[in-house]
Amino acid sequence: MPTSFTVVPVEAQGEEWEPAERDGKRQEEGEDDDRDRDSGEVIARESSPFISSAELDRGNAYEGKNMALFEEEMDSNPMVSSLLNKLANYTNLTQGVVEHEADEDSKRKEVKVPRMGTFIGVYLPCLQNILGVILFLRLTWIVGTAGVLESFIIVFMCCACTMLTAISMSAIATNGVVPAGGSYYMISRSLGPEFGGAVGLCFYLGTTFAGAMYILGTIEILLTYISPSAAIFRAEEVGEETEAMLNNMRVYGTCIIILMAIVVFVGVKYVNKLALVFLACVILSIIAIYAGVIKTAFDPPDFPICLLGNRTLSKRSFDVCAKFTESNNETKTTTLWRLFCDSSSLNATCDDYFNLNNVTEIQGIPGIMSGVLTDNLWSTYSEKGSIVEKKDQPSVAGSEETKTSGFPYVFTDIMTYFTMLVGIYFPSVTGIMAGSNRSGDLKDAQKSIPTGTILAISTTSFIYLSCIVLFGACIEGVILRDKFGEAVNGNLVVGTLAWPSPWVIVIGSFFSTCGAGLQSLTGAPRLLQAIARDGIVPFLQVFGHGKANGEPTWALLLTAGICETGILIASLDSVAPILSMFFLMCYMFVNLACAVQTLLRTPNWRPRFKYYHWTLSFLGMSLCLALMFICSWYYALIAMLIAGCIYKYIEYRGAEKEWGDGIRGLSLNAARYALLRVEDGPPHTKNWRPQLLVLLNLDSEQFVKHPRLLSFTSQLKAGKGLTIVGSVLQGIYLDKCTETQKAEENVKALMGVEKTKGFCQIVASPSYRDGISCLIQSAGLGGMKHNTVLMAWPQSWKQTENRFSWRNFVDTVRETTAAQQALLVAKNIDLFPTNQERFTEGNIDVWWIVHDGGMLMLLPFLLRQHKVWRKCKMRIFTVAQMDDNSIQMKKDLQMFLYHLRLNAEVEVVEMFENDISAFTYEKTLMMEQRSQMLKQMQLSKNEREREAQLIHDRNTASHSAPAIKASVAAAVPEKVQMTWTKEKLVAEKHKNKDSNAPGFKDIFNMKPNQSNVRRMHTAVKLNGVVLNKSQHAQLVLLNMPGPPKNRKGDENYMEFLEVLTEGLDRVLLVRGSGREVITIYS
Repeated sequence: MPTSFTVVPVEAQGEEWEPAERDGKRQEEGEDDDRDRDSGEVIARESSPFISSAELDRGNAYEGKNMALFEEEMDSNPMVSSLLNKLANYTNLTQGVVEHEADEDSKRKEVKVPRMGTFIGVYLPCLQNILGVILFLRLTWIVGTAGVLESFIIVFMCCACTMLTAISMSAIATNGVVPAGGSYYMISRSLGPEFGGAVGLCFYLGTTFAGAMYILGTIEILLTYISPSAAIFRAEEVGEETEAMLNNMRVYGTCIIILMAIVVFVGVKYVNKLALVFLACVILSIIAIYAGVIKTAFDPPDFPICLLGNRTLSKRSFDVCAKFTESNNETKTTTLWRLFCDSSSLNATCDDYFNLNNVTEIQGIPGIMSGVLTDNLWSTYSEKGSIVEKKDQPSVAGSEETKTSGFPYVFTDIMTYFTMLVGIYFPSVTGIMAGSNRSGDLKDAQKSIPTGTILAISTTSFIYLSCIVLFGACIEGVILRDKFGEAVNGNLVVGTLAWPSPWVIVIGSFFSTCGAGLQSLTGAPRLLQAIARDGIVPFLQVFGHGKANGEPTWALLLTAGICETGILIASLDSVAPILSMFFLMCYMFVNLACAVQTLLRTPNWRPRFKYYHWTLSFLGMSLCLALMFICSWYYALIAMLIAGCIYKYIEYRGAEKEWGDGIRGLSLNAARYALLRVEDGPPHTKNWRPQLLVLLNLDSEQFVKHPRLLSFTSQLKAGKGLTIVGSVLQGIYLDKCTETQKAEENVKALMGVEKTKGFCQIVASPSYRDGISCLIQSAGLGGMKHNTVLMAWPQSWKQTENRFSWRNFVDTVRETTAAQQALLVAKNIDLFPTNQERFTEGNIDVWWIVHDGGMLMLLPFLLRQHKVWRKCKMRIFTVAQMDDNSIQMKKDLQMFLYHLRLNAEVEVVEMFENDISAFTYEKTLMMEQRSQMLKQMQLSKNEREREAQLIHDRNTASHSAPAIKASVAAAVPEKVQMTWTKEKLVAEKHKNKDSNAPGFKDIFNMKPNQSNVRRMHTAVKLNGVVLNKSQHAQLVLLNMPGPPKNRKGDENYMEFLEVLTEGLDRVLLVRGSGREVITIYS
């Protein structure tokens, strides 16, 4: 329902302007306007049909005071009055000048307001493009070959296809302003750049080949019906007529296409002026046909046909339809006799069929009242080279050896069948896009395009369907099947029916095909230019350039070159199915675009044209696809292959465009549906794969510290499953939003370099610890959540100033366990291989200490799918205790791997109980002393930081940056070395011997905790075993022990892990999620 609204100017209350102030402001505005006009940077405002200029000026005058509340918004958002003014003064650019979207971002010069209405702008151009060469040259032949009934089916299918497409096109064209670009613009903005580019190029190729078809039709009319003597090549022997005709087509076609290209290059305005003349020729020709049909009811024209038996004879070679004539009681043989006999004498030896059958003459156009319609109802398909014969005509068959070549029969030039006729006829209903292609020149495109296009299709469908019935009712069947009118002295068959003269049709069809060819050579380059200027196909960008006025010169040259390819084919019947494929593909995607938009119900889908439905669009799409394969299944496959190659090329190499297309909306709907489906529960073990949350560490410039972590991610995932790459910036989001965006851009760029397919999520949080917790809890959506966390080992965990301290790390381990997620910790990540490296040999060693659900087994298998690790062998080690049977363990493990379908070497390592070494005892003692010292020095650390800040503030005004750094460095004492040795411990004892702090005395008198000693013993012992077996392995996967339940021992936990992995190059610590991830069942 239309909405009525009134624009009411806001008046300042209690404030009056002085006259001088108002005059001064107006004078300043006038100077500004003059300055803008002189510079040419701003369009002079046109009189708005929606908003009066006086109100706008008054609104601008009061804007500064009445709208002060919205000053902040006015910097980025326009006032409603300004917005409405821009909309009121919107004008479409004419096609081929500047592409719509580029124009939105730059100032444009004022263009002439388009004034074309529905009749001139849409109806007549569609009429001219639809009615053309096929109607005049092939429709009678199609009716004669397929019969009236099957011809009616062919025409009805094709017209139904175009009508359904026009309904879909009307819905798209009325869903907002359609700038110049027509069908390409509609498809690309509805289905995205990939589909738009592929189908746009197909439509371009179709339009170009249509130009070739029209030119071939022009030459056929010229050389067959207007001036046969103009032929350059002539048949020297019988049977070479077709080849000679094709060569004439090639020579004349090349000349005409050069001439037409010059005309288009010189000026399109001449083509547009001639368009109405060409259209008048078409309309007059059709009127002449209908007038001729009416005349046949009471006065049929005299076009006799000569038949020998039931065989049709070509009258090009003789004039009298008789074997001999009587003159003065003397019998004389005719020219026809001499064509079938070896001499002119009555006792000459003649062809057997000629001797056995009589020569008869019948009327070629018996008239609409003759009842010939019943004879023409059914099809008469034939092989190539067959003689055109009249049904139900008496004849006597000659001997089997009778030859037909060399005699003046009318032969068929190609093999005919139903599907082939569909392919030849379909180009006659194309041209429905003529109105939408002129959308830039229409006064009201949203009203004119649906009305004009549907009326034009209705009119032309009526003309075609009525012509089929009228041709079948008026013309003899042998004449209808005579493609080139040889039986009627070389006249155009449809011309024989016309009134007042056949020349009306001949001249009219000649000029209409010329005009259609010029229109194709005018429209196709502009379509190519629009595609090139969109920048979606990089190698086509050169064709976006043209003359100073925007005419596409380079695109015209390419179009002429492709058109010449069609000319070299030289056969109109061979070119027609080619362009049918390209047009059908374009129409199919127009229907698809409408159906997708309707089903998605996007908020922006609000067409003014209401008489559409998604079922009609799907029916039209299905009909287009069916017609493609009916016409020619191999041409259909080739056209689809071409479109598919263009689609993939644009997808990989083309510029990324976000046009709010329907395919993106379809993807979102499909993703939503899939997410709702997988929300039901956790995946089955057979479907389980690591869905990774990769925790990255960023430096002060927001660059990734360890890029190899993303390399390892892509090697582990190989583009499958879910990958979320996350990181945390410490601070409040309002303060860190710029840094967050920069960090996201940097991470995405690195993901592209490392070929890591996934999503990026950067979180700003006051606490780094809370940010990591937030990512672990909330990353992902629905069923697409991560089940595994991948992170790098904090190398500098012993430095408490490091933000990723051991406390953050241990808490992350605990949270992944609480969330029932697996954890992968890559140690020495900078030594891991890049995606470009290749290991030619080596092992991936798995140390299976405890069962974790099978993660340790699955990860090497996934890694070996990647080319970096493909040549590495998998080895599995497990540890046997004192009471275990190591031989049986090995057999059981081998059987287990066999059922898991994993190829790996198996080894059982025996670890016997022995006494705890002094080294282990002392290492545990130093660890606990270090931990105690950290706690006692925490207060002194805070005091040192406050002292350094005080000195920094004091020297800020008087010292340069290097001096500040030097003073701070001098103020801060040396960092306490956290790695303890026996010598340092003794030195520390002597250094602090006189200290009054009792805590320091206690440190050197403490005894290690027995639980810690046992843990350290395990770490040292296991590390020795691993080093012995896997020191030279390319990668070691190891069960990661869990953190202690008592948080007081967290720092000791880090030391245990450090000892456990000491001396190994590449280590992946694996902690399972508690569920089975690998199964022996199918």
